[in-house]
Amino acid sequence: MTQALDRLIQLIQLKPLEENVFEGNSLDIGTGRVYGGQVLGQALKAAQLTVVDNKSIHSMHAYFLREGNHAIPITYHIVISRNGRSFSTRRITGLQDNRPIFITDMSFQIQEPGLEYQATMPQVPDPESIINASGFNKSLKFPDRLQNLVNLTAPFDLLPIPPAEEHTNIKSIWVRTRHKIDDDPDIHRALLAYISDYGLVTTALLPHQIEYDSPNMQLASVDHAMWFHRPFRVDEWLLYLSEPVSTSNARGLARGSLFDTNGLLIASTMQEGLIRQIKKGE
Repeated sequence: MTQALDRLIQLIQLKPLEENVFEGNSLDIGTGRVYGGQVLGQALKAAQLTVVDNKSIHSMHAYFLREGNHAIPITYHIVISRNGRSFSTRRITGLQDNRPIFITDMSFQIQEPGLEYQATMPQVPDPESIINASGFNKSLKFPDRLQNLVNLTAPFDLLPIPPAEEHTNIKSIWVRTRHKIDDDPDIHRALLAYISDYGLVTTALLPHQIEYDSPNMQLASVDHAMWFHRPFRVDEWLLYLSEPVSTSNARGLARGSLFDTNGLLIASTMQEGLIRQIKKGE
């Protein structure tokens, strides 16, 4: 499992091809497709490499345009939209075979003091109490048909929290990397972007009591937005809370919040995806 994390970190360390162009390889999660969170993490790392003046990402807004092929390298082309004193903006396009599969805008900001407020973290069992509870361990168990989930989550410890009766449409999970990693905050942010894509849009199915792998359902991520609020370490426990916002017109929207063990809101995310019910014969 530690090899899986080391492999992921290696994939995020992109190869420069020319000025503002980088290349990355993909994980094989067993589906033939590229996992969207990997593209988010690589694009973030690529953009950060073009940013100076100690600015760090505070937001990204991305669209998944086509399925990626895990066997083909992805090239990330960076357009420098703006370099300001406080903010810098980048547009990143991921291509395979000269066709865009992904596009995102990212904004970077210097660190500066300001007003402080955040949403309150809900009361949930702490990670150690879950680990010590009978029947829990640090690895989610998936049935054989969901081997792709085993592959994409292998670099992380995941501790699901059973929902309270009054919050059955909210999914909560503690997450951290399998082992300690370097202090480079760019790597921590890229890995958080990677795991932020895990299971988020499927939360929109909770009100309908439909499993995401139901044979008559077609799901795909369409767009993904993320905001980074406060410093964090992804090798320490983070609470990932996700909840449905809306389902309509064969789309679902879900919202996620990430807290550290001190209750600090460190990041927020939203994702919209295709949620299409397939009728027999289609």
